[in-house]
Amino acid sequence: MLQHQPFFPQTKDAAETNRQAPPSPPGERGRGREALRWPLLLSVALLASCSGLKYIPEGSKLYTGSTVKVKSTSPIPREAELTTELESVITPKPNTSFLGIRPKLYFWHLGEGKTKGLGHWLANKYGEKPVLLSQVDTQKVKGLMTNRLYNNGYFQPVVHSRVTVKGQAASVDYTAMVNKPYTIKEIFFPEGDSLLPRAVRATQPGSLLKVGDSYSLQTFTNERLRIDGELKNQGFYYFTPDYILFQVDSTLNNQVNVYLKIKEKTPEQAAKPYVLNRIRLNTSYSLSDTTLSERPMRYRGYIYYPDEKMFKAKAITNATFIYPDSLYRRRRQDQTLSRLMSLGTFKYVDVGFRPTRQKPDSAGYGFLNSYVRMTQLPKKSLRAEVLLVSKSNGFVGPGFRIQFRNRSALRGAEQLLVNLTGSFENQRRSNTNTIGLTSYEIGADAQLLVPRLITPPFDIRLVNSDFQPRTTFGAGIRSVTRVDAFTQQGFNLNYGYTWKTKLTNEQELRPIDIQYLRLSNTTKEFDTLLVQRPFLANSFRQQFVLASSYRYTYNQQSLEQRRNQIYFSGGVEVAGNLAYLVSSLTGQQKITNPDGSQSYTILNQPFSQYTKVDLELRNYFRTSANPTSGNKFATRLLVGVGLPYQNARVLPYLRQYGIGGPNSVRAFAARGLGPGTYRTPESNETSAFYDQVGDMRIEANAEYRQDLFPYVKGALFVDAGNIWLINDDPSRRTVDENGNPDGKNGQFAFNTFLKELAVGAGAGLRIDVQFFVIRFDYAYPLRLPYSNTQIKGLTSETTYNKTSDTGRFNIAIGYPF
Repeated sequence: MLQHQPFFPQTKDAAETNRQAPPSPPGERGRGREALRWPLLLSVALLASCSGLKYIPEGSKLYTGSTVKVKSTSPIPREAELTTELESVITPKPNTSFLGIRPKLYFWHLGEGKTKGLGHWLANKYGEKPVLLSQVDTQKVKGLMTNRLYNNGYFQPVVHSRVTVKGQAASVDYTAMVNKPYTIKEIFFPEGDSLLPRAVRATQPGSLLKVGDSYSLQTFTNERLRIDGELKNQGFYYFTPDYILFQVDSTLNNQVNVYLKIKEKTPEQAAKPYVLNRIRLNTSYSLSDTTLSERPMRYRGYIYYPDEKMFKAKAITNATFIYPDSLYRRRRQDQTLSRLMSLGTFKYVDVGFRPTRQKPDSAGYGFLNSYVRMTQLPKKSLRAEVLLVSKSNGFVGPGFRIQFRNRSALRGAEQLLVNLTGSFENQRRSNTNTIGLTSYEIGADAQLLVPRLITPPFDIRLVNSDFQPRTTFGAGIRSVTRVDAFTQQGFNLNYGYTWKTKLTNEQELRPIDIQYLRLSNTTKEFDTLLVQRPFLANSFRQQFVLASSYRYTYNQQSLEQRRNQIYFSGGVEVAGNLAYLVSSLTGQQKITNPDGSQSYTILNQPFSQYTKVDLELRNYFRTSANPTSGNKFATRLLVGVGLPYQNARVLPYLRQYGIGGPNSVRAFAARGLGPGTYRTPESNETSAFYDQVGDMRIEANAEYRQDLFPYVKGALFVDAGNIWLINDDPSRRTVDENGNPDGKNGQFAFNTFLKELAVGAGAGLRIDVQFFVIRFDYAYPLRLPYSNTQIKGLTSETTYNKTSDTGRFNIAIGYPF
């Protein structure tokens, strides 16, 4: 509460001025100009109809909006922000218009006076009643502007308004004349030796009020909230911001002294800190609660209900951060609520406090009893889903998933997930001779999510985080059958940790991620392909992948009020290094691979060895200040490098990069580009899908998204990217646009990679119903990497595959990024 009364000066409106352009005098025109007159008049009539001016009642003026100008003989700090704040108080808002066209007025006119029918429906759905100049109360608006100027330190301002009439339309221009803003000279915090004044005074180093800053009511409001927050974390449970008072002395020359006071009528209970006494934890609370009639158990000073049949007390207390005999802190209250909810085993959690009746105050401190009530979700559940599978490699098709969940498998809030999945997928390509583009997949996996970090001999709890860390154990088996090609089985075991220290960041560490890949049931055509492509035979070999990985994600998309949001994800994966070291130190024998290279083995099977780094950076800029608006610019940059070495010359096929498809460079088919300037020869069409993978990827995307209608959004986009090899592959030598060897080999080179980027652009529509998004994109290739020229420069006589220049239509689920 500011003890400073604003002054509202009386102002006069300027005289209205009529500014009508004189009509053009008629004149004779030639026959050619006479022929142009009627289409021109028809266009003008149509625009006049859409402008809505013809629907304005006689004697009235359509209000078309206002402008605001702030003038001063002194510099105006943050002038744009001040102008925006003054504009925010202007009422009413004018009718929606675009280039002077107001179609909503036309729709409103269609339903005028009607209670049913098409015109009535169009008026209710799309119409807008005219906003007239008579509805504008300039005196009220000027009063609000004067108040806002006072709130920003501009005392005794003068606000003028001026109405400008042009035909049947009128606008209002506001001008605010201000002096130099008042600034803060000195700040005085409360004196006194009692607990509350001392606590308030101790918060002064973090004060938002700074000597020399401009007077701002919003800063004072924020300062009260800041002090209240700090006091809440020092035990002052009953304190509120309303008990803080600012007295401002503005008699100085453009300066103010600020006196921070505590209201004299502050209640006694709000002026003292509180200590927690008894804390009851009820893990089986319901509205018809009967657990409190049972005998509780005591654990670590807590009173625990009802027993440990469902949850061990240790699991719940590890997620509870309010402690008996400790000072009340709101930070710990919020943390307890967040941690317990993130266990995933409770439907509702609430934390409450009551004053202790049987324990008197001590040394100025009061006492609170606390309760934590938890309503459980069902312990076990079974869920079946029918899915539309859409993968990054372009495979699309129907699928299913059956999931069993146990929310307290070991009575410690551990979640056991068992999944059975299956799918039928197909990769559409113009080349019908490519093998393995129809796929069947079935798999089963299990995960045990433990709500703590298992890091013996250390006990790491992340006591300052609001989010529950987890240790994950996983195992699974998957079988993929590519029709007319092969069947591949994969077996995996993994162990790792996930944790968050803030809402915007997440980290994942997997010390153990073991996978065994086995190829079987290969067809004669695929065997022939492996002979022709030694790199492919090496990447599809039966092998172990003994990997460890780390990933860091920073995501501001949860901060919905921010207009500019950043997403970053960076990960590194290493595989085979320890196995290679042990094999070399113990003198193990090597085997010979299909490409002639030699490798160490584990259990008579080779293992892959590589280091892989992936970086992704996105930026979302919302063009509207409205947080619910979907109008935004979205950009993305992807960089990935996989380096095979020593025990392997190529990455495992599933770890290699492909590019193109509905979530990548949309003008090209999935895995339809690269590596480098390489093109699949028409004589080897069967290898097209497998040839175009690489060890390195660079991709960039830019997209403008626009709200069109409810649940319908539009987009314009441009994509660019390619993949490259790290090691030379003689079976994938590149050629020029005439089919002749060009001396390149698909490897990355700093002096040529920009010229080898494929570029495409297009437009799309998205049906977005929040929980489900269907996307339709049409993209056209602008540049092909193997020609380094515009696509129109290509000829059809070449004996090498070319991407069609007719564009590509994509249907996908979800946004591309």
